[in-house]
Amino acid sequence: MSSVSSILRIPGKAAMSVPTGLFINGSFVKGRGKPITTIDPSLGKAVLPAGVTVCGASREDVDDAVKAARLAFKTTWGLNATGTERSRLIHKLADLIERDHETISVLEAVDSGKPIGWSKADVTDTVACLRYYAGWADKIIGQTLEVNNRTKQCFTRHEPIGVVGQIIPWNYPIMMQGSTLCQNKLTPANTIITGVFNVVNGWGAETGVAIAEHPGIDKIAFTGSTQTGRAITIAAAQSNLKKVTLELGGKSANIIFPSADLDQAVNWAALGVFENAGQSCSAGSRVLVHESIKDEFERKIKIAAEKIKLGPTMAEDTWQGPQVSETQYNRIMEHIRIGKEEDKGRVLTGGERWGTEGYYIKPTVFVDIKPSARICREEIFGPVLVVLPFKTEEEAIALANDSEYGLAAAVHSTDANQIARVTNELEAGTVWINQYTFTANNVPFGGYKTSGWGRELGSYGLEEYISVKAVHHNFGEVIEFPLKL
Repeated sequence: MSSVSSILRIPGKAAMSVPTGLFINGSFVKGRGKPITTIDPSLGKAVLPAGVTVCGASREDVDDAVKAARLAFKTTWGLNATGTERSRLIHKLADLIERDHETISVLEAVDSGKPIGWSKADVTDTVACLRYYAGWADKIIGQTLEVNNRTKQCFTRHEPIGVVGQIIPWNYPIMMQGSTLCQNKLTPANTIITGVFNVVNGWGAETGVAIAEHPGIDKIAFTGSTQTGRAITIAAAQSNLKKVTLELGGKSANIIFPSADLDQAVNWAALGVFENAGQSCSAGSRVLVHESIKDEFERKIKIAAEKIKLGPTMAEDTWQGPQVSETQYNRIMEHIRIGKEEDKGRVLTGGERWGTEGYYIKPTVFVDIKPSARICREEIFGPVLVVLPFKTEEEAIALANDSEYGLAAAVHSTDANQIARVTNELEAGTVWINQYTFTANNVPFGGYKTSGWGRELGSYGLEEYISVKAVHHNFGEVIEFPLKL
């Protein structure tokens, strides 16, 4: 066992060697930054043996990673690799992930507290995303533009933007890493070409700041809180004015009209807020329900919430796991306290911890609360739903849009005209109709307002990693100097 790996032992699973170092220039190396103690949130105890930590990256480590990536970009990757070769490598990575599907799923579950079933689904979706973008690798095209066919030809070249710093979130790390690496023509998400793909673990105040401020990075892709997104944008602007794309917070609304299939609307609403223990930027944490069906909806959503199976992350029948950390657990419980004591909301179900160990919180539903309440406006990032009644379509739209965020929304109705009207008025980057949560690798995802800039996934996601070069080729115009004006 090397100094940058450790043995992980999980009951019922074979012992596995896991790297604990940084991955720079094709090798695992020790970090010079603040180390990280990895906690299993289902137990509240360290994952690795006593005294073993995961290396954190210092500013110097980030600099080493950037230099390795820049060298690869200039020599073996970037414009030096064909689309066919990039496609082959991305497919190969997908093959390797499929080969190690079980191991990666277990590591994801233990590290994040995500139930093993959800972890397996994340790994499967990562493979699908890799294969989707492998198909794009040799299909990056520009335009030929008519200016003067007798003397000049103009065309555009779509070139890789350069070295990218991807700051991935803790709620969907394997999925976010896969989608971003594939969208970036620079980075094939494969360790075969030395220096192309580097991993620098670390804390935001140290590693994150070093990435955001680094003058050798051409683009930052960040998923996380709006507050941190603002700080990254300032750092990027004050350094080399690097491009920034942001997928930030949300306080998304599910709007349920009287014509909706109420049983299905309840199911989608429950999925939308309780999936991943509510730790999703697009969580439908506000349900706006027409006053005529409010009581029936509340009865049904209570039943749905109480059906959710909480339990050990490695149990196949566990649907909701713990919150990712003690800090996150405490933050959510403080919001629940605020909802009860300050906002004067009524807890329909939940509102307390589950079990005696780990960071579990029961699925929680608040009712009889004002739209101005803090828990109706602030992103909680946990399994907490607020139910707000409305009288008219116009009021529902106004309530949905009355938020600093604009990541997602949903409309539940069987009235086609109503669906069209409301969808057009919603200020959100994604609008689901009679559904929630599910996305697709070929469909763009991103937000309005303080939910971020830019898009991920689909062809729109590729555009964020491309620099467009305009080429003017003169083959017939001769001038004299000075020009006659």
